[in-house]
Amino acid sequence: MTAPRPDFPMHVSVEQAREMLAALLPAPATETVGLADALGRTLAAPLGALVSHPSATESALDGIACREADTWAATAAAPVRLRVVGESRAGLPFTGTVGEGECTRIYTGAPMPPGTEAICPVEELADDGDDVLLRRPASPGDVRPEGGDFRAGDDVMAAGLLLTAPRVALAAALGHRELAVRRRHRVALLSTGDEVVEPGEPLSAGQVYDSNRYGLAAMLRECGCDVLMLGHAPDSPDALHAAIESAGGADLLVTSGGVSMGRYDFMRDLLIEHGRVAFWKVRMRPGGPALLGGWQGLPVIGLPGNPVSSLVVFHVIVRPALTGQSLQSLTLRAATPFRALPDKTAFWRGVIDGGTVRDYGRQGSGILRSLSDADALVIVPEGRAVAAGDDVQVVLL
Repeated sequence: MTAPRPDFPMHVSVEQAREMLAALLPAPATETVGLADALGRTLAAPLGALVSHPSATESALDGIACREADTWAATAAAPVRLRVVGESRAGLPFTGTVGEGECTRIYTGAPMPPGTEAICPVEELADDGDDVLLRRPASPGDVRPEGGDFRAGDDVMAAGLLLTAPRVALAAALGHRELAVRRRHRVALLSTGDEVVEPGEPLSAGQVYDSNRYGLAAMLRECGCDVLMLGHAPDSPDALHAAIESAGGADLLVTSGGVSMGRYDFMRDLLIEHGRVAFWKVRMRPGGPALLGGWQGLPVIGLPGNPVSSLVVFHVIVRPALTGQSLQSLTLRAATPFRALPDKTAFWRGVIDGGTVRDYGRQGSGILRSLSDADALVIVPEGRAVAAGDDVQVVLL
């Protein structure tokens, strides 16, 4: 008798898996945070300039500000003499007017005085009483024009940008003290398996330390998520059921283990029999047995128990869905061949050397050290092997 055909998709593509997970996540709400708390958050709305930067035409050097025409004849052998009539420094600009044959001392970031348009650096000057001697012509190229970076009213930062340290600095320069950002996703995390033991405890034969829980928690925090640690559950339907029920209030439950083809893969059975399954299995290696579903309205992504499989699926599917940022890849030259799989996209671990990438070598899904030692995941499309010398797409780890 033929087994009944499942009523959910099997063997979806990586792109389909990513899109289906993103569709199950709640639309991010918006909250306001101060600049000091903005690092790692995602802008919820475009950010415009409230001021111009620079707010006035200013000097890029320490030296003097003067009229360019007064200095054209200056050489080391025949310096030009100008009379100093004041100074301009950041926060205290010169308020007078500079006339012919005159100059002001000026410092980096200070506004250019009226009547001046050029700078001569201090290294090319010599003092002579109230005058200075110029050994070269002054240059308007050392002047920063008003609004040269941005002008008041400009749209500068787009919604959806991840706020890195330079972007937080830019937001401050735009004049904002608070920013509208997306609320952090609240993600519950559960590891499963009778063989899994808390690090530091004695190991019996066949047991392993719970690397998945701590690796996935770190990756979730890298994504800017608030993590609800549910701990570890043994291979028991009742224990798994109780653990899932404790994830109330989360936007997503991430589990590791219990989703493959074995007799004791109870996470798979619970979702198929009592929850909802959006897909089971992805056409990728490592990480093929991944499962996406739901439990009483809570989205659940079940990752494989093998540590490399679990972390790779998170990196290429879960992370982009949580952050809203597409998977970023770059093109390198293959220094070694990378084999293809006939019906799966392969994400082989690679080591980058300059503009090339070579095969890490040990590609087993249990070789967790490979993810620590490698620099990148080398993307090998279904059925399309990569020869040495070919261009190849890689995702940085």
